[in-house]
Amino acid sequence: MNVAVCPGSFDPVTAGHVDVIRRASKIFDHVVIAVGSNLRKEPRLSAAERARLVEKVTAGIENVSVEVMEGLLVEFARERGACVIVKGLRAVSDFESEFEQAQLNRTLYPELETVFIMSAAEHSFLSSSAVREIASFGGSLRGLVPDEILEVVQEVYCRKGDRA
Repeated sequence: MNVAVCPGSFDPVTAGHVDVIRRASKIFDHVVIAVGSNLRKEPRLSAAERARLVEKVTAGIENVSVEVMEGLLVEFARERGACVIVKGLRAVSDFESEFEQAQLNRTLYPELETVFIMSAAEHSFLSSSAVREIASFGGSLRGLVPDEILEVVQEVYCRKGDRA
């Protein structure tokens, strides 16, 4: 079985994330969404809560599963028998850091390949940080996050007292 891992903090999961996941699911036999932590970020929701949101928006995709990831991505991938990491790229600016990560992962796990899926044009501007900022000022997230979680994301990321 051709297993791929699609890692991210998904803080929150966006319409762009779901597009990349859906497209990866058409290429690989099974895609494991690895919801992890980024040491440079402090997420509003726990990894388990973010994983539940990802599960909700990917429920209709049969060959996708969602797990919380702790530790190194390469170990997570190895334990699941994955030989591919799938990453979405929005713009050239994403490439440099993703390239470095791919090279480090390959050094740690030589059999591991990284496949980049280019963002659809309508999502090329979209990031979780932009969603968080828009929500923090009470802006509409319609079209930016999947409809199934729109209200939850709006509520979680726009809490009273968050605006200074």
